[in-house]
Formats: sequence, structure tokens, C-alpha cells
Amino acid sequence: MVTVDERGVIADIDTCPRVDSLRGVEYYNGVIIPAMTNAHCHLELSYMRGRIVPGGGLAAFVRGIERVRADVEAGAILPADISGAAAYWDARMAGDGVGLVGDICNDNVIFDTKIHSSVRYRSFVELFGLMPGAAERGRALLDVAAQCGLVASATPHSTYSLSDADFASAVGGLGTNNSPLSIHFMEDEGEAELFRRRGTIWEWYRGQGIDRRPGFDFLHWGSSVERVIGQVPPGRRTMLIHNTFIGADELATLQRHFGDNLTLVLCPRSNRYITGQLPPVEMVRRSGVRIAVGTDSLASNASLSLVDELKMFHGVPLEELLRWATAAGAEALGCQDECGTIEVGRPARLALLEGVDFATLKLHPDATTRSI
Repeated sequence: MVTVDERGVIADIDTCPRVDSLRGVEYYNGVIIPAMTNAHCHLELSYMRGRIVPGGGLAAFVRGIERVRADVEAGAILPADISGAAAYWDARMAGDGVGLVGDICNDNVIFDTKIHSSVRYRSFVELFGLMPGAAERGRALLDVAAQCGLVASATPHSTYSLSDADFASAVGGLGTNNSPLSIHFMEDEGEAELFRRRGTIWEWYRGQGIDRRPGFDFLHWGSSVERVIGQVPPGRRTMLIHNTFIGADELATLQRHFGDNLTLVLCPRSNRYITGQLPPVEMVRRSGVRIAVGTDSLASNASLSLVDELKMFHGVPLEELLRWATAAGAEALGCQDECGTIEVGRPARLALLEGVDFATLKLHPDATTRSI
């Protein structure tokens, strides 16, 4: 039983054998949990829902993103379409009991939605592109975010989409050096092959002439892991996103470098949408690394439902799943002092998980969450 005072602050947490017999008590048939943390989202891409064909791999997915963005440039998709879709899905997340989101932004078109949302956003201005100007674009967007009062910092997009100089700028030169990083990592096997000058991403880059651009200077690192540990200091809180094709040796190397500052964020429904593959969950669990959960974007997902992500992890105990979706994500985002747990003295930001088989402590296929 959670007691909330007139200020909306948790005053007491206790058990009661006959809670339904007490006056002034609201009874819920489910599990009361902290408001959840979506550790990786691209809310501004909500307008892309259903516009990109699934299953083609990362290179085909990126080409699909570019085609949709060309429609935006041509005026076939209006700013109101983009902001309207974001506002709708922001409200859906709030209603589903999401309280904190680690959100990637490449534009300011949905900043107003974030400002007026009941959801707390930890925004990441993503630097990407192998032509000059990525750092300047990122700095300009950070300035706008600051003027709007949003909590935002820079992050590299990935190990394969940014020059050495711009990657370094994202890590250390565009804001405070102690802000978290959110880096797409090993989402496609082509990322590992790129550093060996083969595979789908390498062939796409060559076909577009990207391998001849000034910013294409990072293959000297030899691998994605080498690049991350070579350009990110060990004391930096770092979230690696997706990890669909990460290996045990690679993960061990990352853990030795980052220690407890490392979080792997898993987005299984997005991975299934893009590559048809799922991350090696059992290997990741055995490693002991912190695990959090994200939805990624609606360009590669049907919804922004965290409980539907949790249903993908068959065999993982419910208590562990709920930690991934609450406290672990808040810790990864540096918001653990305010979010992710139910504690006396904290604001009562709570969610109800319904559809639990209490005999086995498993989620039913129709399990849902909602804000309470």
C-alpha cells in the first residue's frame, strides 16, 4: 500500500492484509510500479509510423528514412503532421505510465510538445553525418533547447556515421563532459563488417561515394568497440543502444573500460522490424551489465509501449524486467535521484501493471500499463 499526501508526495509504503476494508483507499488489481523509463526513443520520428518497409536491414532502413525526409523537404509532409504525431504519442506514453524518456532529437519541431508534457524528457542532440558541419548544427540545436528550458546534451549517433573530430566534439566539446551519451551500437552486422571494408553499410557508402568524403576517417579504429573505448573516457556514463550483434568478448572489453558507467539499452521490437534479429539477451544478462529498455522510433515500431517490449524477453523474471523498465533506465540517464523507484518523500509518479499471472509471475500477452 502506497500512501500519498495532499501534495502528491509518497508519505508511507506498507502492507495490509485487508486493504480493501480501509477508508479513503483506491484499490487496483495489478502491480503498482514506478512510472517507467523509456531509455531510448525518437519521438520526433512518430510521423514515420508505417512509412518504412520492415525487414530490409539497416542500410535499407536508412534509405527509407531518407526518402521520407525528402517528402518533408518537398512539402508532402507538413510540420503540423510531425508535431501532431509527436503530441499524440507523447500523450500515449504518459497515459501508459511512462514518466521519463531518453529522447533523440535532430530538430526543434517538437520542442513545444516536450515543454508542455507531463513526461520528463532527457534530450540528446544527435550528431551524425560525414560532411563538415555536424558539430555546428548540433551546437545551434543545443542553444535552442537551452532557450526552451529543456535538459539536453550532445551525443554521437553511432560509430559509423561521424568523423573523428565530430565524434570527439559530441563527447566533450558541446556541453558538460559529465552528461550521459546515447550511442547506437551494433544494430546491424554490417557495422562490424564496415571496419573490415565489407558488408552492406560499406557497399552502400561506396555506392554513394561516402567513402571519399572528408569525414570518412574513422576506420583506423579497427572496430566499433575500439572506437568507443578510444574516444569515450571510462568515467563517462554511456548508453549503447540496440546491441543486436554484440559478442561476449566485445561486451567484456566494454565492461572493463566503463565499469558501472555502462548501460546496454535493448529495443527488441525495433530490432525485429529492421533486421529480423533480436539481441543476445541471455549473454547480456550473464555479463551483469546494467540493462535498460527503449522503444526506438515509430519508423521501426508499431507503438511506443514499454510493456510490449518487455513481452519480448521470454524467460526473464518479472522483477528483473520491471527493474530494466524503471530504475535501470533512470540510472542510465542520471535521473536516479528523482525517478525509477517508489520511495517515501518522492513525488507519487506511479503506474499500474495489469495482466500479470500471479501464480507464475509472468506477463499475459494482453498485459498493459497505465498511469495512476
